Amino acid sequence: MAEMPSGLATTRYPGAEHDARWRRLVLPAGHRQPEPRERYHLVVIGAGPAGLVTAIAAAGLGANVALVERNALGGDCLNVGCVPSKTLLEFTRGFASDDACESEVFDAAFERLRGVRAAIAEHDSVERYTQAGVDVFHGSAKFIDQATVQVGSARLITRRTVIATGSHPVLPPIPGLAESRPLTNETVFDLKRRPKRLAILGAGPVGCELAQAFARLGIEIVLIESEPRVLAKEDSRAGALVEKALRDAGVELELGASVRAVQRRGAHVSIELARAHGDVDEIGVDELLVAAGRRPNTDELNLAAVGVELDAQGRITVDRHLRTTNSKIYAAGDVCSALQLTHNADAHARIVVQNALFAPTATTDGLVIPRCTYTDPEVAQIGPTADELARSGTAFDAYRIDFAELDRGRMQRDEGFAEILTAAGGDKIIAATIAGRDAGELIAPVTVAVTLGIGLGDLGKVVLPYPTRSEFVRKAADAYRRTQLTPGRKRLLDAWLGWRA
Repeated sequence: MAEMPSGLATTRYPGAEHDARWRRLVLPAGHRQPEPRERYHLVVIGAGPAGLVTAIAAAGLGANVALVERNALGGDCLNVGCVPSKTLLEFTRGFASDDACESEVFDAAFERLRGVRAAIAEHDSVERYTQAGVDVFHGSAKFIDQATVQVGSARLITRRTVIATGSHPVLPPIPGLAESRPLTNETVFDLKRRPKRLAILGAGPVGCELAQAFARLGIEIVLIESEPRVLAKEDSRAGALVEKALRDAGVELELGASVRAVQRRGAHVSIELARAHGDVDEIGVDELLVAAGRRPNTDELNLAAVGVELDAQGRITVDRHLRTTNSKIYAAGDVCSALQLTHNADAHARIVVQNALFAPTATTDGLVIPRCTYTDPEVAQIGPTADELARSGTAFDAYRIDFAELDRGRMQRDEGFAEILTAAGGDKIIAATIAGRDAGELIAPVTVAVTLGIGLGDLGKVVLPYPTRSEFVRKAADAYRRTQLTPGRKRLLDAWLGWRA
């Protein structure tokens, strides 16, 4: 992750006191390196979600643990990712651009963001981990050999190592882009004043979430995406709902468009835009935010010295036990996974603690990792989308419930839907899409079912409170059961009832 902003204690801006507290917790000034122990059971490189959970869990089991972080504890999620972005979304919920155009509202939103981040930082603080028995080292780590990790002048001798260094945003190779000093997720939450006009490059989850939040704050937003739709990796119908919501919020969508060149001109940025229909135009904005992909952090580790290999995407290659190509070194989280999600990193951490300290019996087999985009409406997903299954030729049955069909949906005028996909002819759940209010919460029972191997038929036996949107589960199960009433079974049923009349 990017370095934390300097001068937080002296520069005054909304929430400056919260930022000063945040910094003291996760990257305290004058932090003294501990004296390295003779030997560690585990050295953990990277203090994002995967590294933090690994370190504190291992220390809780009595292991000697060193945790190395070159920037701030908490990683992207706390400092420049989930926590600030979702706080901003929640603060602006219900705002419309017409009534959120004053700079005071922007200041209040960012003050709230910084306050929440500082409060949550207590969980990831250096003090907490030190008190838990973890030796916290600040600096860049590199391998000397498979048993030695160097951090500055300190050499850490270890039995096993876990690499949890995460990932960082990448800039596409667009002429002038790097020189224009664009914002990324690592810097956008450092904004001290409200830009009037902001362009966002990339309409994936990050781009869509921030486009909606900033539009609610009265900022003119231009969202640029080379694909013909937003959220191109999600269900197309869910993406269409988000696209409508973005347009309703006043976001200007440039879909199927590409940026040819970027140039900063004083306080403004000029973007040469090639639109889908072939026109080339130049648009001007105050700031450009790039949300167009990430790359694993591996460059400084000296992996070649220990025989740790990377795959074609630059991720560390691991097996089902999360062992790298060096059996004494493990990896967890974004650095080795295409699923760059905090809860995936957490799941990885629990696996590597078991495998690095004890018998390597824990695996990633059977992990069910849902994902969610926290726009309004939210989009939550388990497994492949219906579009992906169709393209792969996989046969499936779909049970879709529109929230407008539910009594609670009628009460709240809910848009959106829940769709559960099962293996063709059966009730084994292979995927699910939920698009609508609180989709990230509503995906939970389906996640439990898939994880535990509960079929849609048995899931329908659960009694749920009325009236709630969770009733989509029962309605989907009822729809599945109706498919089981074949003509033959119907004749038998009619015969039985006729005999019992």
